[in-house]
Amino acid sequence: MIHQKFHPRGTKNTYKDPDGGRQRFLLELEFIQCLANPTYIHYLAQNRYFEDEAFIGYLKYLQYWQRPEYIKFIMYPHCLYFLELLQNPNFRSAMAHPANKELAHRQQFYYWKNYRNNRLKHILPRPLPEPIAPQPPAAPSATLPPAPSVSVALSPSLSPMQYNNMLSKNEPRNMASAGIDRRKRKKVP
Repeated sequence: MIHQKFHPRGTKNTYKDPDGGRQRFLLELEFIQCLANPTYIHYLAQNRYFEDEAFIGYLKYLQYWQRPEYIKFIMYPHCLYFLELLQNPNFRSAMAHPANKELAHRQQFYYWKNYRNNRLKHILPRPLPEPIAPQPPAAPSATLPPAPSVSVALSPSLSPMQYNNMLSKNEPRNMASAGIDRRKRKKVP
C-alpha cells in the first residue's frame, strides 16, 4: 500500500512553485505567441495534437490571455486571433492541409503589408460634407456669372502618402520627373 504524506493538521501537501509561477507564466506566454505562426499551427495539426481532448482543453484554458492584465505581455497579437479560431473544430481540421496554412500565412502577410494605410483611414479626421444650398434661377437678362456658393465643400484631408505628390518641382525627389538631370558628370578637359 502506498503511503501518502500528510500535513501535521491532517491536510494533504499541495505543490507550490518555487518561483511563484514565473516559469509557468513564461512557458504559457511563449506557447501562446507561437500560435501567431500559421506554420506552427499546421505542425500541431499534422502531428494530431488537435485530436487530443486534453490539448483542446488546454487551448480553452489559455483564453485567459485575452484579459487586460495578461494581454499587455503579448508581443504578437495575431496569436490571440488564432487562439480564438482554434476553438472551432473545423478550423483545427482545416489547418492540417498545406494549402490552408499558405492561405492563412498570405492573409497575415497582406494584413501586415497594408496595416499602416488601413490604420490611417481610421485615424485621420474626415470633414463632414456640407450641404450645397440651391441657387435661385438666374434672370434671363442677367449677364453676370452667378456668385459662388457660400457653402463650399472642404477638400478631404490627405493621407501622408498623398503628400508626396504635392512636393514642389524643385524638390530633389521630383527632379527626374521634371526633366532635370542631376547626376554628376565627368569633366572633359
